Amino acid sequence: MAARVQFSIHNTLWFLSSSSSPLFPINSKRLLNLKNRLHFRHNLSSSSSSSSSRASMFCTCRSCDLPNGESSMEPFVLTTPLYYVNARPHMGSAYTTIAADAISRFQRLLGKKVIFITGTDEHGEKIATAAAACGSSPNEHCDVVSQAYKALWEDLDISYDKFIRTTDPKHEVIVKEFYSRVLANGDIYRADYEGLYCVNCEEYKDEKELLDNNCCPMHLKPCVPRKEDNYFFTLSKYQKKLEEIFTQNPDFVQPSYRLNEVQSWIKSGLRDFSISRASVDWGIMVPNDDKQTIYVWFDALLGYISALLEEEEQADLQKAVSSGWPASLHLIGKDILRFHAVYWPAMLMSAGLNLPKMVFGHGFLTKDGAKMGKSLGNTLEPNDLVQRFGADAVRYFFLREVEFGNDGDYSENRFINIVNAHLANTIGNLLNRTLGLLKKNCQSTLAVDSTTAAEGNAFKGIVEKLVEKARVQYENLSLSSACEAVLEIGNAGNSYMDEHAPWSLFKQGGAASEAAAKDLVIILEAMRIIAIALSPITPSLCLRIYTQLGYSEDQFNTTTWGDTKWGGLKGGQITAQPKPVFARIETQKESEDEGEVRKKFNKKKERIPPSRTLAEA
Repeated sequence: MAARVQFSIHNTLWFLSSSSSPLFPINSKRLLNLKNRLHFRHNLSSSSSSSSSRASMFCTCRSCDLPNGESSMEPFVLTTPLYYVNARPHMGSAYTTIAADAISRFQRLLGKKVIFITGTDEHGEKIATAAAACGSSPNEHCDVVSQAYKALWEDLDISYDKFIRTTDPKHEVIVKEFYSRVLANGDIYRADYEGLYCVNCEEYKDEKELLDNNCCPMHLKPCVPRKEDNYFFTLSKYQKKLEEIFTQNPDFVQPSYRLNEVQSWIKSGLRDFSISRASVDWGIMVPNDDKQTIYVWFDALLGYISALLEEEEQADLQKAVSSGWPASLHLIGKDILRFHAVYWPAMLMSAGLNLPKMVFGHGFLTKDGAKMGKSLGNTLEPNDLVQRFGADAVRYFFLREVEFGNDGDYSENRFINIVNAHLANTIGNLLNRTLGLLKKNCQSTLAVDSTTAAEGNAFKGIVEKLVEKARVQYENLSLSSACEAVLEIGNAGNSYMDEHAPWSLFKQGGAASEAAAKDLVIILEAMRIIAIALSPITPSLCLRIYTQLGYSEDQFNTTTWGDTKWGGLKGGQITAQPKPVFARIETQKESEDEGEVRKKFNKKKERIPPSRTLAEA
């Protein structure tokens, strides 16, 4: 059992209460104008101090028009976790970031101002240990690993807007200012703590959570006894408020079954947690106590706010908050749900700041049905996957095959089969053969507008329904279903092509040839729509499709979801020369078989007399 000896530190407060200058100055006239168009759910964050009697609010609106022509569209702020740099990026980190990128790209297609935040968490005991093992300083180690994340994100076509490192001096200023607000609110006290500590999790564990031999259920390593004199955050004080939040805002944690986990934790009783470490040197110093560093999670969570500062801005908590907080969506793995759905909201309420609108905890990845681990020798290296198969293939497989929120499995055979069937065949081959027919019979020129071509044709309605289905699924974060809906457009296009057989109609000439030319326009219009609707998932592939249709890269980059409306292709438009937009991936067996065929062919060729070879040539 852990023992604590508490004593007051109120006499050591150095931070001035902010009650004299409101955190959120509100224009009363504007508030009056918005009154009938906004609906807020309130979760009062009452506190023992008057400075935090503000309300934490959840805005359920998306946007509205403000008076005097001001833009009211609030930014869509999306975050991944700040990844821990004790080791290089793994597939779990890549999966979260790929999903976040797809969501960000879709939101941009809707015309929203997106702030996509990612970054690296660079403090703590594990970092110092990892650096020492490599014979480098913590700073050098962090620089190398943080750059490895940036390089991988570039290879995976990740379009982040902000990359925050917790070793950034501006971040340190924000952390200290936030800490001081919580302190001024009476929510930090000092105590001795003795308990079982998991070095890998960097947190104390309750004995009832542990496996045999006091092993951490996450890392399967024994926790070690540790006694420290630390500062604690009064999490227990926010028990009732958190219960109210989850009752009044059931969408705060998604998927819904994750909410059940969170509510179970809260109902079992919240305990105050240590927010400093006396035994860890590599971290941000506690204000007014240079013998303690701030707990890595208390530090890292604030990266979501410090990232909002512009490069040239002076570090200031209120400036950061006014630049986009609260976040629209925290996207995380389910293993760090407690920190984001319990600790973080309580910390924010203590500091008088609004809560994020949603925390989404996705599942884990396995390989060939087994949990991945270095000790098992079955890790999945994202760099290796991208080098072998390309970013589009990696992005598509994990977003299409893993139902977002659940656990998912990777097997190389399934990866190759899915990618070949969907991207190379259904989409790539349909585009290639259609453009081939257009080149052969129409000099690569569209005969009519796609609107005219589709008059009275049921295919247009099928495509429109599938586009709307994809939009709804994207908005619901059902990324796999969104992929499926877009792929169905490709399947419908292939069926249409086979049923109408334009290659035969061209041979007949006359009216049949004119009908065939319209059929090609119809298929290519479907391909244009696919290029936009699938672009959040496979951006590079979709750019290749779009440029094959005769558009420029700049035109592709300025498309919006509104461009998925039927009617984009115009008569007289000249398409590019047909070439495959996605190369089929060969399996090892196919490569070996092809090699054998080549060997046999070469041997046969060697046996042919020179005179005969010359004559045939």
